[in-house]
Amino acid sequence: LAARSKGKEAFYIPGGKREAGESDEEALIREIKEELSIDLVPESIRYLHTFKAQAHGRPEGTMVKMTCYQADYVGEIQIDSEIDELCWIRYGDHEKCSPVVVLILDWLLAQGLIE
Repeated sequence: LAARSKGKEAFYIPGGKREAGESDEEALIREIKEELSIDLVPESIRYLHTFKAQAHGRPEGTMVKMTCYQADYVGEIQIDSEIDELCWIRYGDHEKCSPVVVLILDWLLAQGLIE
């Protein structure tokens, strides 16, 4: 699942930054609740991989680091006011994704998690 923020061109993976004192898992639960209005099942959260790539739309050399997880959720996905569009992306959707999402898609394919 990928999101495109209002006024942006590229899709990204929902999530965000940790607040002071938060663990990765706490930040993930909070950010997903804020962006998608769903509750992650804490005991289902599983670390996948950490990715680093050029930050989309930022000066050359500005890098983004994304730590990715997978989890089960409860509730119905509803986007917040900052998100313009949600879509299920496939491996062939590189052209509409940020550089870090392209890395994530490549990794998921190599792991046999997507086709």
